[in-house]
Amino acid sequence: MKFSPLTLRRIEKFKSQKRAYYSLILILGLYFFSLFADFIANDKPVILKYNGKLYFPIFTFYSGDHFGYSATDIIDYKKFVKSEKFLENKKNFAIFPPIPYSPYESIENLPSNPPSPPTFRNLLGTDDRGRDILTRIIYGFRISFSFALLITFVSISVGVFIGALQGYIGKWFDLTFQRIIEIISALPFLYIVIILGSSIGNSIFMLIIVFSFFDWIGISYYIRAEFYKIKEMPFVESARAIGVSDFKIMFNHILPNALTPVITFLPFDLIGAIFSLSALDFLGFGLPAPTPSIGELLRQGMANLSSYWLSIFPALFLFLILLLIAFVGEGIREAFNPRSFYKIE
Repeated sequence: MKFSPLTLRRIEKFKSQKRAYYSLILILGLYFFSLFADFIANDKPVILKYNGKLYFPIFTFYSGDHFGYSATDIIDYKKFVKSEKFLENKKNFAIFPPIPYSPYESIENLPSNPPSPPTFRNLLGTDDRGRDILTRIIYGFRISFSFALLITFVSISVGVFIGALQGYIGKWFDLTFQRIIEIISALPFLYIVIILGSSIGNSIFMLIIVFSFFDWIGISYYIRAEFYKIKEMPFVESARAIGVSDFKIMFNHILPNALTPVITFLPFDLIGAIFSLSALDFLGFGLPAPTPSIGELLRQGMANLSSYWLSIFPALFLFLILLLIAFVGEGIREAFNPRSFYKIE
C-alpha cells in the first residue's frame, strides 16, 4: 500500500509526538495481551500429561471418562492434579497459566471472608464472591475494548454512509434525514436500554444494537458538512463532466478527502463507548452477570466501601485506559491539523 506524501507527513508528525505514539503502542500492547487472557489467567492447565497422554484443556473440553471418572463429571483440574490418582504416576504433570484463576472461579481457602484484601496469592485482592480481581480486570478489559472497537466500526460505517448521502444529495433527502436524526437524538438512551433489558434481557448483542442505533449520529454531522464543502470543488465538477457515476464520485473522489474528521473522531468515540459500557455495568443495566466487567467491580466497591481494593484498582485501570486513548486522540488531531503543514505568509 502506497501513502500520499501528505499522509506520510501526518504519520511522521504523529510519531514525533512521543506521548501519543507511546500511548498507542501501550494501549495496543495491553489489548494484544488481553486477547491471550485464557493463557494468562485460567483455572485449567495449558498442558496436562496423564498416564502417557497429553491433554490441552484450554482448547478442548474433556469429559470425566478421560481421567477415570464418569463421562458426566466435570473435572476440577486443580483438585485433580492433587489427587492420589494423578500423583501415583510421577510422569504426570500439569502446567497452569501464571494466574491460576478463572474470572468466574470463587477461590477457596482465602485468608478472610470475601472480599479479601491483596496478597501475594491475589495481587489485587478478591471481590465479594471470592473471585480474583486482577483476572476479572484482564477479561473485562478484553470485553470492553472489543465491544468499543465493534461499536466504533459500526457507528462510523453507518455515520459515514448516511452523512455522505445527506451531503451529496442534499435537498429533500437531507431535510428528511435531519428530522429523523432529531427524533432519534431526542430518545432517552438509558430508558431504551432499561426497557429492552427488562423485556428481552441484558446481552452484549442488545447493547451493540442500542449503541449502534445512537452512536452514528455524531460522525454523520461531520461527514455531511465535509461533503457539502467538497462537492462544489472543481475536481468534482470535472468528474461529473466526464460522466463519472455519482457512486464513484462520492466514495472514490470525495470520501478520501473527507476522512480527516473520521480519523480524529475515532479515539474519542472509543473513549465514549468504553466509558458508557462501564457506566451501564455500574448501574446494573450492562452486561449480564457474571460477565467480567470493570463497571461491575466498581459497583461492588460502592457496596463495600471498607474494601478499598474493589474501587481503587478498577478505577485506576479505567482511568489509565481512557487517558492513554485520549493522548492518542490528541496526537492524531494534532497530526491532521492543516496548520501543521500550511501557513499563510
